[in-house]
Amino acid sequence: MTASRAPAEPEVREFEATVERVDGREVVLDETYFYAESGGQPADRGTIDGALVDTVTERDGEVVHVLEEDSGPSLAPGETVTAIVDDAFRTYCTRAHTASHVLYGAARRTCEDLGYAGFDIAPEKVRVDLTTAEPLDDGDLVELERLANRAVWDSLPVSWETLTESEARGVDGIAFNTKTEEGAMSGGEAVRVVTIGDDGPDATPWDVAACGGTHVDNTAEIGPISVLARSNPGEGVTRVEFAVGPTAIDHDAAVHAAALSAATSLDTRIAELPDEIGRLREENDRLEAELRAATADLLAARLREFPTTEVDGATWAIDTVADAAPNDLREPAETVLAGGDGESAPDAIAAVGAGDAPFVVVAVGDPSAGIDAGAVVDAITDEFGGGGGGGPTFAQGGGLDADPDAIVSWLRER
Repeated sequence: MTASRAPAEPEVREFEATVERVDGREVVLDETYFYAESGGQPADRGTIDGALVDTVTERDGEVVHVLEEDSGPSLAPGETVTAIVDDAFRTYCTRAHTASHVLYGAARRTCEDLGYAGFDIAPEKVRVDLTTAEPLDDGDLVELERLANRAVWDSLPVSWETLTESEARGVDGIAFNTKTEEGAMSGGEAVRVVTIGDDGPDATPWDVAACGGTHVDNTAEIGPISVLARSNPGEGVTRVEFAVGPTAIDHDAAVHAAALSAATSLDTRIAELPDEIGRLREENDRLEAELRAATADLLAARLREFPTTEVDGATWAIDTVADAAPNDLREPAETVLAGGDGESAPDAIAAVGAGDAPFVVVAVGDPSAGIDAGAVVDAITDEFGGGGGGGPTFAQGGGLDADPDAIVSWLRER
């Protein structure tokens, strides 16, 4: 049985080993410092005697190194080889994995009924899945980021030890999830426990968790942490995505540049952007309300210009209207039908939308006049196709297959 020594000695990047078994592209060494993919941390990259390692897995108690096809010289059992772990990728994964613990420690301080539901390291970002009593909002993300970076700045020590399972489960506040941290169960009943912060008798560590991954010795090695987004992949689960190191630096620089650009455009300072945006929203809402009112007045004026005709003893105002949607006409039609200021109001209005996709709106002022707007629209769609609906005083239809003027003529002559 061979187990990866990477979690215990994550600083090792080059080592010698003896080839125990070769099966095609699969190579087993008598010992290895390559990390096998587990618990959300990807497998190490690197070479064995110059042969490129495609992936590393743990299978039947062995660490199996899978070489890339045509990756270099063949290896033979009994041969002593030099293996090199890709330094940049291991360093990134080690920092990112520890950062996920730091973020979870921040969540311990901000969330109620917190639970751990897994994590994953990708080249550009890391995700941590949390179960919480309430979904996280933007303010929670800001606080998670602030607390996590404070933990990095405070240069907290990171340590790990192997305990029995019963001892591990007895550690106060330990995050223990065998489904998402299978690498923590290092054979038999042994469990690897990672602690961030002082774990002295009178101290409360920043975070403590069962974990089989590689970690830094001190949180200061992680570098900046930048929270990118949140989502809800399942009921009760909040997924927090964040960047670490150079990616976080680039993200924060881009956000700062955008904020500076917005502040310059609004002739204000970044700190005053929320107030300025609030003022602009209020102004926009006021202008939109004024525009809606002006549009309604213009449409009402257009409807008053409709020629009238008698249909079954009722006075109808019928014509086409341009640059309007069916719902835009309801309030103006009700205004015209209500009359006022000595104006004579029709009993009903039928407005046909001009253009390539004609629609019809029928509005009735007094239902006692014996006119049912919905029934009229049904008659129009029976004649010209399309569909629609509504009640006795207001109805609309669309998808009419006819020229708007032809529909107006039919309404006047029916």
